[in-house]
Amino acid sequence: MVRANGAVSLRELARVVQTSEVTVRRDVRALEAEGLLDRRHGGAVLPGGFTRESGFPQKSHLATAEKTAIADLAANLVEEGEAIVVGAGTTTQELARRLARVPGLTVVTNSLLVAQALAHANRVEVVMTGGTLRGSNYALVGSGAEQSLHGLRVSRAFLSGSGLTAERGLSTSNMLSASVDRALVQAAAEVVVLADHTKLGTDTMFQTVPTDLITRLVTDEPPAHDDRAATELQALADQGVQIAVAGAPGGSAGAGGPGGDAVPARQQRRDVPLPGPRRQVPGGGGGGLRSTSMLSEQGQGTERARVADLRRR
Repeated sequence: MVRANGAVSLRELARVVQTSEVTVRRDVRALEAEGLLDRRHGGAVLPGGFTRESGFPQKSHLATAEKTAIADLAANLVEEGEAIVVGAGTTTQELARRLARVPGLTVVTNSLLVAQALAHANRVEVVMTGGTLRGSNYALVGSGAEQSLHGLRVSRAFLSGSGLTAERGLSTSNMLSASVDRALVQAAAEVVVLADHTKLGTDTMFQTVPTDLITRLVTDEPPAHDDRAATELQALADQGVQIAVAGAPGGSAGAGGPGGDAVPARQQRRDVPLPGPRRQVPGGGGGGLRSTSMLSEQGQGTERARVADLRRR
């Protein structure tokens, strides 16, 4: 299955072979020891995954419940009348479906999938970049896409990627995609990264957003056994990134599933930053600086305990 698709999820493997994910995880570990594949949290890829990028059909089946929960939570960050940029990816596509009923919204994107999700939203204006179509992820890339973003200024950029680490920030496996994502970042006052726990601690070839430019990370709750993801969350928080954790799949992540176009009801979310140095990011419009620290000392103490509990588990 990995040879045919480039990537496969543990959940899908367990369904196909009719066994538990625990058994599948053990067998995948053995196959990795033989050099037949590389493990990723939540799945497996062909060896040499550092340079390989899965296509849209494979990505769309990985961590689908987690992506839905992340999109529900991220949609709550968008206000009426805002102008935002949304990058390419399966998680950002889910976000776009939830933005279709935000009045007065302007969305600039290089993703055909994001544009398609908003095509029938009569109160949302969609602006597409130019560029060359990259068929594997239905994104416009190249100098045409980058030049069309020059001089643009919006409130927020919503981006996904192939991996996220505290050391390098967000990264992707394709040079052209990385270059356009950097241009999207330069157009925004704030950068919001959407990344499920399977991407935490994963590093790929081309850096798109260094950690010090990431305002907020919207992610899902790492599984109890996933020490790497919990450690990476703590490291990101220590560098001043605000962390918003969506509820577990099937829990309190919000209304609306894949394919839905309704904006979920406003819900409670856990906004961090977790403890760490205060970091200044450009503010919108006024040219000043504003602090990203939003929690009281009491709230930070609560979050310290939560992350410490994740690491113990």
